[in-house]
Amino acid sequence: MEFLSNIDFDQLLKALNETLYMSLVSLFFATIIGLLVGILLYVTQTGGLYENKIVNRVVDVIVNILRAVPFIILMILVMPFTKMLVGTILGASAALPSLIIAAVPFYARLCVIAFIEVDRGTIEASKSMGASNWQIIYKVLLPESLPALVSGICVTGISLISYTAMAGAIGSGGLGNLAYLYGWVRRNNAILYVSTLIILIIVLVIQGLGDYIVSKIDKR
Repeated sequence: MEFLSNIDFDQLLKALNETLYMSLVSLFFATIIGLLVGILLYVTQTGGLYENKIVNRVVDVIVNILRAVPFIILMILVMPFTKMLVGTILGASAALPSLIIAAVPFYARLCVIAFIEVDRGTIEASKSMGASNWQIIYKVLLPESLPALVSGICVTGISLISYTAMAGAIGSGGLGNLAYLYGWVRRNNAILYVSTLIILIIVLVIQGLGDYIVSKIDKR
């Protein structure tokens, strides 16, 4: 087909690999760090297992600030740190610091929401049976909130796909860069539409996989 003849499939495959690399690596680190931040916010809140208003307030403010900064601006602000860490501000690896910094507070908030939904009666019952705070966290809080945590990972992953598209527009590679630089700028509609279609497919796969896993682990 003439439409497909305008597409460099090796270039498309490279862009797909870059998008998957940026998304999966940043999602992995954002999930771990975001979960820890979420736990910290939950246990230090008023009435929490380790109530500490100062720590809770400081972390809460940092999370709110990071969530409020638009991703494209965050990338620019993080560029000096990125260059120091990676050695360059271009390419897929250079996008990782800003992607992780953007995703951590987002997932941390989803974790807090998941923890709040856990029945307080279950936690109190565990306390009455002599469970330590750490035992309550990893034997009650995390298992009870697992479906919501997995769903949060799915939502964060989808957000990261859109972030990688924006990052690509300023030189980080991936499908976003391909769609913008080779599709929009060079008026190649074939690349523009196919790149967009692949991004949509990735989003649908993540959503479908997340829904399937949640349905399997949710025993309610």
